[in-house]
Parts: sequence; C-alpha cells; structure tokens
Amino acid sequence: MPSRPLPVFLLIAAAALPACGGQPQPDNDMHASARSDMVREIADDVVATREYLGKGALGDAVMAAMGRVPRHEFVPPALQHRAYENRPLPIGRDQTISQPYIVALMTDLLDPRPGDRVLEIGTGSGYQAAVLAELVGHVYTIEIVPELGERARTTLERLGVANVTVRIGDGYLGWPEHAPFDGVIVTAAPTAVPPPLVEQLKVGGRLVIPVGEPWTGQELMVYEKRADGTLATRRVLPVAFVPLTGPNVEPR
Repeated sequence: MPSRPLPVFLLIAAAALPACGGQPQPDNDMHASARSDMVREIADDVVATREYLGKGALGDAVMAAMGRVPRHEFVPPALQHRAYENRPLPIGRDQTISQPYIVALMTDLLDPRPGDRVLEIGTGSGYQAAVLAELVGHVYTIEIVPELGERARTTLERLGVANVTVRIGDGYLGWPEHAPFDGVIVTAAPTAVPPPLVEQLKVGGRLVIPVGEPWTGQELMVYEKRADGTLATRRVLPVAFVPLTGPNVEPR
C-alpha cells in the first residue's frame, strides 16, 4: 500500500491550451512561491501513489510546466487565494478545475512531445489545456457547456496562448476534421470508451481517460493504439470524475 493515504481525486472539467506555440505570460513572480509549493505537493503525492503508478516521479518537463502555468488565472476571483492548493476548486455550472496532482499525472501519462496534436474532451476552466500547451504543438479542446467553453477561450486568449483551439460541442464524437491525434485526454468519465476517440487516435498514440460509473467504481485508464487498431490497456488508479454527458453518451 502507499506510504501515505491515497489522495482524493475529484475532478470535473479541465481545459485546453497550447504549449510550444504560445505560453502563459509571467505574472511578476507574485505567485511563484505558491506554485513551487504546489509542485512539491504534487511530487509528494506521486511518491505516495508510486505503487499504483509504477514510478516515484513524473517527467521533468511536465513538472516544469506545472510550475509555469498561472493556475490562479483559471479560477474565479473569489477563490484566487486558494488557487495553488492541491485540490479541485469550483468554477461554476457544477464543474471544477481539476486537482493539480491529477492534471500533472494525466499529462505525464499522455507522454506529450513537441509537435504533437492533442485532443482534449472537457475544456472546463482551460487549465489542463494550458499545461498541455506548454508541451505540445497544438491542443484541440471541446467543451459541452457553452459558458465554460467561452470563458476558457477568453482566458487563454488573454494569456496569449496561441496553440489552443476551443470548440463548443459534444466531445463524445471527437473532432474528426483535425484527426488523427497523437494523444487524446478526457476529463469526464464515460462508462465505456467512446469509439470515435479511438478511431481518431494515431497508431502509437495514447488515450488517457477515466472510465466507470459516476463517482464510484471509476478507474483512470491509459490505452495505446496498436498497428492493428486494437488497444493495449493499463489501469492506473481509482478516481472520481463527473460523468461524460451529451446526446451520444449511452444511458447509464
């Protein structure tokens, strides 16, 4: 068992941003110390869950990105003083900005590389995309709640993130116009993997997604697409995400 209690992983919606093409601007180091503390807490949680993850540290590039992206820009003003706590925070419409540990872990599991094109399902606040944008060529992100999607787009534009494209729509169907993708990341839980997301994944690409019943029995999964179209499957750890919604999601 882990040497520390397993953290509670409650997320609801993450986000989408760019990496190599347009990075969030520095905020005069006003929050630098808080970000450093957050990164240390993430590292501690990785050590605590190493028996689930099979390793005791995430990639240096991922951790550096977590230390650069201004999380306080993605939370409501009234909660900015709590922005660097290692926990989810509400962003409205019964959604949250994801726990930093989970954002870092899912990013690391995706194995992002410069030049990659990544699809994110569930833009939410835009924070997850902002982290991805630090590491890949372009992020395409879909949000089903118009208010959240538009807010995330505005935040990303204000921060100068140029390598993220936000779309309002049903993420279950993916984004075939920009497929195939080097990686797909999903921040809400279906009971089964949506076939369109597998179809739009490149051979050798990874799909990182929570799968299971709402709030109980969910597991964070990593799928890697083989040359014959089948999937190599890895269970990572138990999680609790809001359910994936939309007209094409199978009834629960």
